[in-house]
Amino acid sequence: MKKNINKKIIDITKSTDVKSLDSSSVRRKGIYFLPNLLTTGALFAGFYSILLSFGGQYESAVIALFVAMLFDGLDGRVARLTNTQSDFGVQYDSLSDMVSFGVAPAIVSYGWGVDALGQIGFACVFLYASCAALRLARFNVAVSNSSSSDFTGLPSPVAAALIAGFIWSTSASTSSLWLPLFGALITGLSGLLMVSNFRYPSFKDFDMKGRVPFFNIFLMVVTLIIITIDPANVLFLMALTYSAIGPARVLIKLAFN
Repeated sequence: MKKNINKKIIDITKSTDVKSLDSSSVRRKGIYFLPNLLTTGALFAGFYSILLSFGGQYESAVIALFVAMLFDGLDGRVARLTNTQSDFGVQYDSLSDMVSFGVAPAIVSYGWGVDALGQIGFACVFLYASCAALRLARFNVAVSNSSSSDFTGLPSPVAAALIAGFIWSTSASTSSLWLPLFGALITGLSGLLMVSNFRYPSFKDFDMKGRVPFFNIFLMVVTLIIITIDPANVLFLMALTYSAIGPARVLIKLAFN
């Protein structure tokens, strides 16, 4: 009996030593600077968007959300280009996304006007935030096992772009009773699209280091010019178009089968 107890004590001591060695080795190893700096930029912009919405500066708040999307779009690509991917980066990016594209859009939408609908408005923004959390959790579980070039469910940055684009594009409109209703509808639907099984292109296979046709660069320049002319409506239209790809794929498949 004493021998068994002594063995258990030794086993526990060994496992504790291994864990302490693992954690200390992680601390000594450190983290990659550049991709995590970009992730921090996305987190900062999302958090700043929340603070701006508290002050009633909703147009500035949604612009901050688009800035967060820019940083979020860069961190993963920079990590792949510089071969600095890490498990820490994946988890940090997911937590940043939850703040910037899960919590922030819900708070901005609610303060902007969805709160006028009372409990229905609250239900819509909470639905969005909870769907964003579920979407990110599902992505984290599947990211190491999936070799698909598609996303399952609408990516959270695009869902946030739908809300931000709608608020920005209607900022010049006169106050209308319909705007909060449309805002709540877009907020709720974008949340449901995140947890749907619709497939969306991820563009993971796009080779940023390889050569591309000259026309592709020209098309990129034209796109940037169009966005500059009317950023609110163009960005909202782009988010709306991408969001429609998932349902459109299913409808086309059903039509031809």
